[in-house]
Amino acid sequence: MHMTLGDWYFALCGLVAVLGAFVTVSNPNPIRGAMGLLLMILSIAGLFLSLHAQFLAAIQLIVYAGAIVVLFLFVIMLLGPSAQSPRDGRGKIARYFGGGLFGLAFMGGGFLVMRGAKWAGLPPVDADFGGIDKFGQVLFSRGVVPFELSSALLMIAVVGAVAIARGKHKGEES
Repeated sequence: MHMTLGDWYFALCGLVAVLGAFVTVSNPNPIRGAMGLLLMILSIAGLFLSLHAQFLAAIQLIVYAGAIVVLFLFVIMLLGPSAQSPRDGRGKIARYFGGGLFGLAFMGGGFLVMRGAKWAGLPPVDADFGGIDKFGQVLFSRGVVPFELSSALLMIAVVGAVAIARGKHKGEES
């Protein structure tokens, strides 16, 4: 099996993404965990670039690296890096079961990738996959209903958060 430079780049980005995810979930220091999340987000943008999905890579960097990680860092700085989260009441059995289930799903996905998309019955990718034109065409044709439902769900969440915050604020005045 002959690997091209693009294959090596994809493998390196995938390895760095897994490493960043591991740092995110295993590090007790929240700042280092956020930096692991940033590493994972950057490597996923690299994976998008290797798949010729430039628009998704740019959105990945702008939305996640530029907004979400900065928001996490602001919250960490507001609460203090030594803030303790409440202890998880679940036992070890539930944790090991969840970890094993995730491991099986990971191995199944890896098996499908190794066997190839043609074996899994996935359609071949168009030449203009990942570009802005193709993304917009799919979003505004087949993806209009899911897009509108997700925007309605986000609006309901914002209204609910404001209602909960307003209710707590009124209770403090009494």
